[in-house]
Amino acid sequence: MNREIYIHERFWAAAEDGALMEYIPRDDSESAGEIVLGKAERLMAGMNSAFVDIGRKRSGFLPLTEGSRSFEGNTIRSGDSVIVQIKKEEFGEKGAYLTRDISLPGRYALLMPMNRHIGISSRVQDPETRERLRKTGEDIAQGEFGLILRAAAAEARAEEVEAEVSALMEEWRKAEALATAVSAPRVLRKRQDAGEQMISDYAARGGVAQVYRGKELTPDLERQLRSAGQRKVRLNHGGNLVIDRCEAMTVIDINTAGDTAGRSPEDIFRETNLEACGEIVRQVRLRNLSGVILIDFINTQTDSDRSLILEALTQGFDRDRVKTVIHGFTSLGLMEMTRKRSRPDWYEQQTECCAACGGTGRVLKDGRNGGKA
Repeated sequence: MNREIYIHERFWAAAEDGALMEYIPRDDSESAGEIVLGKAERLMAGMNSAFVDIGRKRSGFLPLTEGSRSFEGNTIRSGDSVIVQIKKEEFGEKGAYLTRDISLPGRYALLMPMNRHIGISSRVQDPETRERLRKTGEDIAQGEFGLILRAAAAEARAEEVEAEVSALMEEWRKAEALATAVSAPRVLRKRQDAGEQMISDYAARGGVAQVYRGKELTPDLERQLRSAGQRKVRLNHGGNLVIDRCEAMTVIDINTAGDTAGRSPEDIFRETNLEACGEIVRQVRLRNLSGVILIDFINTQTDSDRSLILEALTQGFDRDRVKTVIHGFTSLGLMEMTRKRSRPDWYEQQTECCAACGGTGRVLKDGRNGGKA
């Protein structure tokens, strides 16, 4: 697999074997990953959460109970200043989603200064390697902070991992010191440059063959980018995908097409479904689809066909740097999966509600389609 990263003044992008897999327009307003000193405005006892002023148009939403059992944080009262990290951007009428379980990502490790958990990337499968990395993490942390050792750490020396963790811890101490000297709301640490984060993330997922700085996309990649907003995506052997994004989920339908004479329907369905898996992985990553995703494959009645589809999707999303969980087939025969949301998807970035139909359709921004729905 040949992976290329494009870092440009207008965008960041990733291509794998000539296929455009990720495209992020530069947007200085994006803030996921920022560490902020906020002020608790309103505590919601029934929801065990708080609304926190972080200097944005809308207050952020902060659960008061974190997912990790080893998170160590104090009780919050209304009016308190609190250090939080933005996990998800504002979306629609919802404010940013916040956490007190701060994490600072590096190439080899994820530092969690408010936690004590030592974890290993699920991408590391070998038991001996996992145990070695766990021992390395425990030796570095000494029970003072938490770490997640990434897959790239398996190929690094313990000294390299320790040096990176020390640098990340210094960044955290600077943020803590600034928090004592300023008033809320105030950004304590900016989010990592998205291009450098992309390089770091993919280094642990098969590596990066080439990084192009300041270079435009090739004409073929530009063509692929233009297809990112199309509802219907054609497959190479005649089938197609139909992608519909709804408020609560995204639905993908697979269809056969073309000449099927002389071939059994079962073989056609199986081949189309497996070809669709690869294109689904690409479209989900390229459009940055998130939340609940339901996929209607063709005639998936047998356990063997379902297993092939599940394996193909699992292997495809193994390269994705966004957490994706494939839940399997529902009782109705639909494939159900979820993908973590951290930044706006293609539709939010490139389109806006159509004024003519009251929001049931979308139009390209800046009048690029003449304003027609």
